[in-house]
Amino acid sequence: MTLVVAHRGASATRPENTIAAFRHAAALGADWVELDVHPTADGALAVHHDHDLADGRPVAAVEAADLPAAVPSLAAALDACAGMGVNVEVKSDQEHPAQPPFLVAVVAACRDWGGEVLLSSFDPGALDALRHLAPDLATGQLTLAPDRPAADTVAWIQGRGHRAWHPWWPVLDEAAVAAAHATGLVVNPWTVDEPDRIVELAGWGVDGIVTNDVTTCRRALGLE
Repeated sequence: MTLVVAHRGASATRPENTIAAFRHAAALGADWVELDVHPTADGALAVHHDHDLADGRPVAAVEAADLPAAVPSLAAALDACAGMGVNVEVKSDQEHPAQPPFLVAVVAACRDWGGEVLLSSFDPGALDALRHLAPDLATGQLTLAPDRPAADTVAWIQGRGHRAWHPWWPVLDEAAVAAAHATGLVVNPWTVDEPDRIVELAGWGVDGIVTNDVTTCRRALGLE
């Protein structure tokens, strides 16, 4: 069965990456939630997509107590996702590389929560570090446009010990899904809101669909 993964919570109907979005995702019947995490200036963990807040301040330059009320801590977000799995995307790139204390804190928060967690990132270095820090937690590589054949991407991810591939949906095809499954990788494409495409991806056997619109996705999958 293809699982429904609520992208930043039920973001089609609630502000993304908020407690309200996570709780509403559960109410709508999502199986998993995807959320994003950044470090704050004082080493706390803030759930927010962009590196900067809406007022232009970098999350990493703001202490936790000074964050907007709508920006939850990772611990609070995880608690709001009770009963669902949580895909924690660790934000890291060349301009804002994840530092070891941040990665250690993310792992600790996920272990403290105790629910089902998958850690993902676009940054292969950060993801590999998470894999070494927490071999007990599932890890998944996010990819955008391909820079290599799908079979090579699959081998690159699986060979580093990761359990999942999260590709951008427009570059995925049925052969790539089959190649990933042949190595044991889970495939969770993002971010898919169109019913016809959801049906097609489910027909290819993807394991989860990351979506902004939980209700549309569930209907397309015949779950309601």
